[in-house]
Amino acid sequence: MDILALRGEEMGNRVHLVSVPDGLGSSEDRNQPGKISEAILQTMPRKVEELIEEINGSERKINCVIADQSLGWALEIAKKHGIKRAAFCPAAAALLVLGFSIPKLIDDGVIDQDGTPLKREMIKLSPNIPPMNTMNFVWACIGNINAQKNIFKLMVRNNESIKLTDWLLCNSNYELEPAAFTMAPNIKPIGPLLAPKSKPTDSNCLTWLNQQAPQSVIYVAFGSFTTFNTTQFQELALGLELTGRPFLWVVRSDIPNGRNNAYPEGFQERIGSRGQMVDWVHQKKVLSHPSIACFISHCGWNSTMEGLSNGVPFLCWPYFADQFFNQSYICEYWGVGLGFERDGRGTITRNEIRNKVEQLVGNEKYKAKSMALKETVMNSIAETGGSNNNLKDFVKWLNE
Repeated sequence: MDILALRGEEMGNRVHLVSVPDGLGSSEDRNQPGKISEAILQTMPRKVEELIEEINGSERKINCVIADQSLGWALEIAKKHGIKRAAFCPAAAALLVLGFSIPKLIDDGVIDQDGTPLKREMIKLSPNIPPMNTMNFVWACIGNINAQKNIFKLMVRNNESIKLTDWLLCNSNYELEPAAFTMAPNIKPIGPLLAPKSKPTDSNCLTWLNQQAPQSVIYVAFGSFTTFNTTQFQELALGLELTGRPFLWVVRSDIPNGRNNAYPEGFQERIGSRGQMVDWVHQKKVLSHPSIACFISHCGWNSTMEGLSNGVPFLCWPYFADQFFNQSYICEYWGVGLGFERDGRGTITRNEIRNKVEQLVGNEKYKAKSMALKETVMNSIAETGGSNNNLKDFVKWLNE
């Protein structure tokens, strides 16, 4: 049985990775969602179909196509070739529900036919789903109007493509998002999906963590898209310094503002060994370390699930897309974190960072709630858990 996975991770010799052109040159920026989505639609469908035809023309046949739900065209190709289909959503189930709600949002006058919000307001998809700011809809906060329209158009198309799936899987679980799964019972959660333990890690980083007191370290990481101007970068650095606590800060090596000369003057000398700035860590191992007190995060869904799975409270710093809604889950619905307030310039100041760290780490209720939610989340992937049962049923269907 061969499975063509358009997103995947090597698993011994059972998953064979192949490269498919995405339509962009090697020097072009792939961190622009609208740009990469448009290029993919122009190039990848034809290349993927050619790959499917090549494999099916050999001794082996593709049994199932599993695609990220945002690549709905792959499901259309699979149906055309009579291949079983499954879609996977790496984000919250509520994000899918938002996409499914687009026709109603248009009918209700919340957005126009291009997805543009007609006014800034807070709406709820259901009484038990946290409110969403219309200006923070996943397609509406990209920044570029053409990119917004491209993303919205793709989501509308994917709503139709998803109807072609035999399975719609999601990296979540019933306990985290009961209202979303009630609204869309066709979504089957199989999460949390956590990184394997066999990946390499920075031994120096873990050695440093081993030297810190339990629940004392601030862990700071913002994913692969977040960027800061110099003022915000320096305010973050000075805020971490003001806390007086040890911190581990993942600073992307490809961000110009993350170069050494962007740090405030004398910052690195003053913090000494109390602060560690690195360009990569094994996040699951860091979050599971007993020295971690809190997680300053961009609230990407993978980071959210990893934090929840390790019982770590959050300080939320969303950047774009679904991250704003994930903050609502963290702060308002689950009660395991706090958000930052921006000043009149739109900056999160050093004093705001210090104060929120003290409010979170100094209040045991956040840690208690985080540990209780960790137990709930991890039970879902235990032997009799809902996510584990869904995954077993899916594997059984693959082999039918």
